[in-house]
Amino acid sequence: MERDGQLELYDRLAALLKEAHAVVRSPQVPEGARVALTRKLLVITAASKHDLAAAERRLERLMSDIDEGRFPPGGGDVHADGTR
Repeated sequence: MERDGQLELYDRLAALLKEAHAVVRSPQVPEGARVALTRKLLVITAASKHDLAAAERRLERLMSDIDEGRFPPGGGDVHADGTR
């Protein structure tokens, strides 16, 4: 029974991640914030491998911030090592 709950949570999180990626790609998201949001989504995806429930909570908070127009600061070129 517990396994069924995990599968449902996995399916729900996968659907939310798919929706989140579509939102981040939308024109309503400022270009500078898009890179930071994409990185946050990648971190949440990686975290989901260890704790599905925590990843879902983080994703819901991130989507709430996006829905309310709160975007992370962006701008400038960011190199692979995180420096500008």
